[in-house]
Amino acid sequence: RRLYGREAAVIYPPVDTEAFTLETKKQDYFITVSRMVPYKRLDLIAEAFTALGLPLVIVGDGPERARVAAKAGPTVKLLGALPGPELRRLVSKARAFIFAAEEDFGIAPVEAMACGTPVIGYGKGALLETVADGQHGVLFREQTTGSLAEAVSRFERIEKTLDPDAIRRNAERFSRARFDREFKAFVDSKWAEFKGRKASLAG
Repeated sequence: RRLYGREAAVIYPPVDTEAFTLETKKQDYFITVSRMVPYKRLDLIAEAFTALGLPLVIVGDGPERARVAAKAGPTVKLLGALPGPELRRLVSKARAFIFAAEEDFGIAPVEAMACGTPVIGYGKGALLETVADGQHGVLFREQTTGSLAEAVSRFERIEKTLDPDAIRRNAERFSRARFDREFKAFVDSKWAEFKGRKASLAG
């Protein structure tokens, strides 16, 4: 709107929610899955869970691995890259998925919710549109270890009130089928507008 004076239609990217299975019986660990690059703030996550003394599994690899490992205490495990089935199993059984980056969308948190796994995430960017605070997890307001640690503590207080089925249904709002449907409807509507203008000019 600011640059072109036009409104933009938003169609969320597709998430393969069908590849993830709902799991209601969670185990006693938290998880994050990410490329290890600076803006993902895995160092912040490792530091917060070390301070809390809570079990955290970090899946992924990248140039920040040594820096993240330096922040990780005895309760934090770095597993590196994992094959899809093992990754999905770990995400599905985790108490919560941790996400500290600011993203335009953020597919990994939606994949976690497709397993019924709640999200503890940085409340900025698209996470404000994909995760309802107190319903699908907990959002923290500052990109700091203290703010994340506070969010984890709040999560533990409300954890039993979070419904895995409702979390899964929320993730399904971003399915591939929804994307295909919305994208086709958008293209069809624009094509109809174009044909209408063309017919009007010809007449």
